Amino acid sequence: MKILVPCKRVPDPDQKLRLNAETVGIDPAALTYILNPFDAIAVEEALRIRETAHPDAEVIAVSIAPAEGEADLRTALAMGADRALLIEHNGPTDPWNVARLLAAVIEHEQPTLVLMGKQAVDDDANQTGQFLAAQLGWPQATFASQIEFIDDGLRVHRETDLGIEVIRTTLPAIVTADLRLNEPRYASLPSILRAKKKSIEQTTPAELGVQLEPRVRLIGMELINSQRHCEKVETASNLLAKLRETEVVE
Repeated sequence: MKILVPCKRVPDPDQKLRLNAETVGIDPAALTYILNPFDAIAVEEALRIRETAHPDAEVIAVSIAPAEGEADLRTALAMGADRALLIEHNGPTDPWNVARLLAAVIEHEQPTLVLMGKQAVDDDANQTGQFLAAQLGWPQATFASQIEFIDDGLRVHRETDLGIEVIRTTLPAIVTADLRLNEPRYASLPSILRAKKKSIEQTTPAELGVQLEPRVRLIGMELINSQRHCEKVETASNLLAKLRETEVVE
């Protein structure tokens, strides 16, 4: 079987961000990028499926990014992915067009399962998996915290606001990984060195026969001051009085 794992290149959240001069994006100067943490969880789950349930599984990592995105695909290769595909694209993307590009890859690769992060930590859209399932007409299981193979497909435990929901789905299917699905492994030094020597397949949206049609336009961005003023009070009555006096900022 084939397991396709989309891997998004995102700015490292553990760094100070600055807006560009037009305030419609992040200033790329001195910006470092990482593999989206939720996608790393998806890669880990694909590897565990290969190690336990399906030893013959081929794990394919795919990313839509500029040429520099190869570095994050090599992270997936170092973890243990078998192949990597870079769809080279320098402009902005939105979840709908990402799903269209992934659908074109899926049509060529014919995977049995698509495992992806439930969201990316840069825009937190949580839409690509759902759009992809809709375009393909495949069943989907979102926010997965546990995945089990059964005779006719998958049993998936989903994290919801009301607790754990257990569903069954046939294959092929789209599954999006939640935070509690697993803890991604650290790649060993030999694995990292081997990953650097592996070739990465490359293509473009045009070669996939997809003409991007942007559905989202970013109007502006604003950096919010996260500093807080803290004051200690002695009693609950004093706390209530302070809360009543505090001006609420919309």
